[in-house]
Amino acid sequence: YTTLFRSESITSTKDGTLIVGSLGKANVSRIPYATTTVTEWIKPGTNGLNAVYGVYADENHKTLWVCSNHYDDGTGDKPAVKTFDLKTGAPKASYTLPGDVTFCNDIAVAGDGTAYVSDTQQGSVVMLKPGGKELEAAAKDPLLAGADGLAFGEKTVLYVNSVTMGKLLRVDLGPDGKSKSVTELKLSKPLTRPDGMRAIGKNRMLMAENSGNMDIVTFSGPGGQNA
Repeated sequence: YTTLFRSESITSTKDGTLIVGSLGKANVSRIPYATTTVTEWIKPGTNGLNAVYGVYADENHKTLWVCSNHYDDGTGDKPAVKTFDLKTGAPKASYTLPGDVTFCNDIAVAGDGTAYVSDTQQGSVVMLKPGGKELEAAAKDPLLAGADGLAFGEKTVLYVNSVTMGKLLRVDLGPDGKSKSVTELKLSKPLTRPDGMRAIGKNRMLMAENSGNMDIVTFSGPGGQNA
């Protein structure tokens, strides 16, 4: 399993295939359903790929989204979100995050194909609309400091957690896809460096904490303010 050295994010397709990104190997691997066979799928340097953080399989649009950042020693291309063909792994495009000091951490994709990307360094969420040529600001708020994991609830509700502040936030999106408001949710227990999130049903999410915990998150109260 050296191919998975320092793996950081995982995604899957409906046939059960797992797709795993590696910080240490700067690659993306595949594990077919019901096997333990790990195959390097996208090699280091492909499409300018550096240290791999978030990976997200968008089956509706046949695209794999990958967050790429500098290596530990600061070398490599600028932080960017990169796209690959979900079937073949062939490179499609690369979008550099806007700003001087950035960090591409995770990705969520809306039903219309708009991709949302967390920038942990900038404390923001950027987006790329279908057919867009560059990323643009979607949400910027002091509450988003340390923005990390992303997951959609309802189609205009994007949940974001903060790996540095231990917060879980609700971002309500307007017709233009940009934030109308950012709300800090009331937690039933403290979080320790929350990270990846995935929706697992209506108003239910799975969330990883760097403490080693895996949480099932549900929402209640006016505006779903209790998590």
